[in-house]
Amino acid sequence: MQQPLRLFVFHHAGGSHLLYREWPARLPAHWDVRLMDAPGRGRLTGEPPIDDAGELAAFFLRRLAADLTGPFAFFGHSMGALVAYEMTRRLAAEGRELPVWLGLSARGAPRPLGENTRRHALPDEELRLHLAAMGGTPVEVLRDPDLWEMFAPAIRNDLKLVESWRPLADTPALTMPVAVYGGMKDVVVPPERLAAWEQHAEHFQGLRMSEGGHFYFQADPRPLLDLITRDATAALSAAVSPS
Repeated sequence: MQQPLRLFVFHHAGGSHLLYREWPARLPAHWDVRLMDAPGRGRLTGEPPIDDAGELAAFFLRRLAADLTGPFAFFGHSMGALVAYEMTRRLAAEGRELPVWLGLSARGAPRPLGENTRRHALPDEELRLHLAAMGGTPVEVLRDPDLWEMFAPAIRNDLKLVESWRPLADTPALTMPVAVYGGMKDVVVPPERLAAWEQHAEHFQGLRMSEGGHFYFQADPRPLLDLITRDATAALSAAVSPS
C-alpha cells in the first residue's frame, strides 16, 4: 500500500517556487507536494520580505499550522534548507509533531559562529559576479539594469538572512531521518560542510553528491527527485512501521 506524504519544498535565496514548479508532477502521484514562497516572492509578492531566519521559520509555522499533521516532510535548497532546519528545530522545542523526513540541499551544517561572509553587502558588480558563479540566477537579471534593480533587494534580503543566522548552543540532534544533497562543483558549500550534517542527525541517511554546482539539479531535476523519492519513502516506511 502506498503511504501518502505531504512534502513542503522551500526555495533558495532570491528565488521563489518557480524553479521547482515541475516537481509536483515528477514526484509520486500520491504525495501532496507544496511549493512554498517566502514573503515578497512568487504568490506572496505583496507581503513584506523577512530578513531573519527565525522570523521566516515562525511565519511558515503559523501559515502551515493546520497542515503539519499526519505524515509530512520538509525539503529545502540552500536558504530553504536553513529554513526547513529552523522550522524542525522549533517544532521539536515546542513538543509538536515532527516531519517524518528532512531533506537538506546545498546548505552546510550549522557552525558555532555562523557564517563568516557578507555577500549581502557586496557592491552590485561583485555580487553579480558571485551570483553568476553560483548559477541559478537568470542571466537576464544579472545583465539588465532594470531587472537587476527589481530583483537585487530580494537577493540581498535573503543573503542577509542566511549570513546573520546563528545556531543555538546545545540544540538536540535531529531525530527523524535526514538526507543531504549537493553538487560536486559547488563554489559556495564544499562537501565536507554538507557531510557535517551527520553530527546533527541521529538517523543520517547519507550525503548524495551529484555532478554540477550549487544548482546541480537545475538542468535536469530527475536524478535529485529520484533520490528524494527513495529517501523520503524509506523514512516514511520506518515511521509507519517502526522496528
